[in-house]
Amino acid sequence: MSSPHGHPRRWVILGVICLAQLTVLLDNTVLNVAIPSLTRELHAATSDIQWMINAYSLVQSGLLLTAGSAADRYGRKKMLITGLALFGTGSLAAGLAGSTGQLIAARAGMGIGGALLMTTTLAVAMQIFAPAEQPKAIGIWSAVNALGFACGPLIGGFVLDHFWWGAIFLINIPVAALALAAVAALVPESKNPRGDRPDLPGALLSTLGMASLVYAVISGPAHGWTSARVLGTAAVALVALSAFAWWESRADAPMLDLRFFRDRRFTGAVAGAVLITFGMGGALFLLTQHLQFVLGYGPLEAGLRTAPLALTVVALNFTGIAAKWSARLGTPPSVALGMVLMAAGLVAVAEVGTGGYTGTLLGLLLIGAGCAVANPAMAHAIMSAIPPEKAGVGAGVNGTLAEFGNGLGVAVLGAVLSSSLASGKSLSAGLGAGQLVGSVAVLAGGFVAAGLLRRAERVSA
Repeated sequence: MSSPHGHPRRWVILGVICLAQLTVLLDNTVLNVAIPSLTRELHAATSDIQWMINAYSLVQSGLLLTAGSAADRYGRKKMLITGLALFGTGSLAAGLAGSTGQLIAARAGMGIGGALLMTTTLAVAMQIFAPAEQPKAIGIWSAVNALGFACGPLIGGFVLDHFWWGAIFLINIPVAALALAAVAALVPESKNPRGDRPDLPGALLSTLGMASLVYAVISGPAHGWTSARVLGTAAVALVALSAFAWWESRADAPMLDLRFFRDRRFTGAVAGAVLITFGMGGALFLLTQHLQFVLGYGPLEAGLRTAPLALTVVALNFTGIAAKWSARLGTPPSVALGMVLMAAGLVAVAEVGTGGYTGTLLGLLLIGAGCAVANPAMAHAIMSAIPPEKAGVGAGVNGTLAEFGNGLGVAVLGAVLSSSLASGKSLSAGLGAGQLVGSVAVLAGGFVAAGLLRRAERVSA
C-alpha cells in the first residue's frame, strides 16, 4: 500500500479483480442450463452430469485454504495470474471435450483455477484499500458475486440458443485473457513478509477433509444419509479434519492458526457465515423449483424472475448505500438487520409467493436488501480479524464457509422437501416448509453472529 488512503489506482484494480472473479462465478451457474444439451449431445448419464457439476465444486472447495495459503506465501498477484491461466486453459479443454470423461477432467482443472481466483481477489482487495474503505470495496466484491448468480443462467440460455454447448465454456477465454492482461499490468504484488515455509501436511489434510465433507453432503440426498458411500466419506472427512486441527495446533508455521478462533469477532463471523449460507443456499435451491413447478415458468423465464434479488444487491452495493448503512449502524447491528430482512424475504416467498409472482418479488427484494447489508459486513469481520499478512488464508476461510454452508443447505432443505412430500403434503407446501426452515436458520445466524460480534467489540473497548 503506497499511502494511508490505499493504492492510488485501487478502484481500477478492484474493477480488474472483480472481472477475474466474475469469470468464475458465471461458470458456477451457467452449466445448469446446459444439462439437457449435454445429456443429448454427449449421451451423458445422470451420474455423468452430477460429476460434471461436482468435479468443479469438490476441487475448488477442497483447495480454498491451500490456495489462500499459497497466495500469502508466494505472492497474491502470481497466484491470481496462475488461477486465470488455469481457468482459461480448463475452459478451452472443456469447450473442446469430446466425451464426458474429458469434460469432467477439464472441470476439475477449472476448479483449481477457481480456488486460486476466489481467494486472491478478496485478499488483494484487502491489501489495496485503507481500513475505512474496505467495507465499500468488499460490498462491491460481494455485489459481483450476486451479478454472477443472476447473469449465469441468462448468458447460458442465450449462448445455447445460438451455438453448441461447448460455447458456454469458450466464452470464458476472452474474459480470462482480458483479466490476465489487466492483472499483469495493474495489480501490485503482495505477500506475507515472513515467508513461512509451506505447510504441506496441513494442505494435504485440509484438501482431503474438505473435499470429503462436501462430497458427503452432496451425495446424501441422492444416495441416502445412512448409505455406505455417505458414511464412509463423512468418516474420512472427520478423521482428516481432526488430524488437520491436531497438526495445525502443533506446526511451527501453520496454514491456519487455530488461535484465530479465540477471537470472538472471528468466531461470530464464522458462525453467522455458515448459517447464512446454509439458509440462503438451500432456500435459493428451492426457489428455482418454486418458480418452475408452482408458478409454472420455464427455465429461462425463471432465471429472469430471480434477477431482482441480485439486482438489488448490485444496486445497494455499487452505489455505496449498504456501506453507508453499515458504517452508521456498526457491524453487529448490520449483520442482524441484514439477516432479519433475508429471513422476512424467505417467509414472504413461502407464505405469500404461492399466490403469484408479486409475493415472490417482495421476498426477492427483501432477500436482496438483506444480502447487500449482511454479506459484506460478515466478510469484512472475518478478514479484519485475521492479520493482513494472512489475507489469503482469511479469504480461503470465507470461501470454504460459503461452499460448506451452501452444500449443507441444499442437502438439508432438500431433505425437508422430500420428507414433506413423503408425508402427503403438496409440492407447494413442501417447498414452503423448506423455505421456512431456511428462514429460521438465517434468523438464528443473525442473532448468534451479532451477539458474538457485539461481545468482541465490548472486550476490545
